[in-house]
Amino acid sequence: MESFEHLCQKRRSIRKYLPKPVEQEKIDYMLRCALMSPSGKRLNPWEFVVVRDEQTIRSMAPCKEYGAGMLETAMAAIVVAVDTHKSSTALFDGAIAAEHLLLAAEDQGLGACWCHIEGRDEAESLIKKLTGVPDELTVICVVTVGYKDEERKSYDPSKLLYEKIHNEKY
Repeated sequence: MESFEHLCQKRRSIRKYLPKPVEQEKIDYMLRCALMSPSGKRLNPWEFVVVRDEQTIRSMAPCKEYGAGMLETAMAAIVVAVDTHKSSTALFDGAIAAEHLLLAAEDQGLGACWCHIEGRDEAESLIKKLTGVPDELTVICVVTVGYKDEERKSYDPSKLLYEKIHNEKY
């Protein structure tokens, strides 16, 4: 990537993937990046479950009626779970780690998408059943990963919502 801004501009949610396995080195790179993500008091309340078995990934797809279709074609999935008893910032820390996974995927030439799970009891129950995540942890999301089978335009800097930025006061 030319710059971090360019990486952010290119990273888009990809929901369709080619039937091509993702190299372990690329998954490892993504996980290293997630492990470097900041966390409150450096408590690192996150846990990651990497799922590469296609049958298991496809079995996750019905976890939600809408918003989980990317699990139908993903070639890998990374479950992001946190221990909310360990840290008062666990949910935020897990979300930051998931964003690191998304950016790292783009940096490796892969597509990725966040599938939100937290707060959806039936979805979380299914994901935990399929992946063995302990009951005491909260599943925040499943990050789907694969080679892109769709192209999305990069963000257009001229269309950024600069009116959302306030200086000194709202």
